[in-house]
Amino acid sequence: MSDLAEIRDEYEFLDADDRYRLLIDLGRALEPMPEALKTDATLVRGCSASVWVYPTQGDSAGLHFLADSNAAITKGIIALVLKTVQDKTPVEILATDIEGELAPFDLRNQLSSNRTQGIPNMIALIRETAGRY
Repeated sequence: MSDLAEIRDEYEFLDADDRYRLLIDLGRALEPMPEALKTDATLVRGCSASVWVYPTQGDSAGLHFLADSNAAITKGIIALVLKTVQDKTPVEILATDIEGELAPFDLRNQLSSNRTQGIPNMIALIRETAGRY
């Protein structure tokens, strides 16, 4: 499942336990992030779990993010966030309503506040990174 709309359609029909499983599966499907990139500089502040996000820019103008977390559900959340911006240009990322894209998942009501408290910080880091490029 690579399309956010497909994931959203499946998510809507799942019960709470299966939604957790879906998030965990999304996290497992993330491109592996090398341990050497998991530094204080790539750590997202304000998350209850450790979350690292590292931007790369390939031959295209798009930004590609590597990310990881030490918590399975949180890793799934960052995978959802990345689905909204992965490989887009910095201008496209800044124009993307990431919160709006994630709204149908209703993560704040589906998950504990500990699991969702870092989402705004993840989004802010991605936007800040796009702004620098």
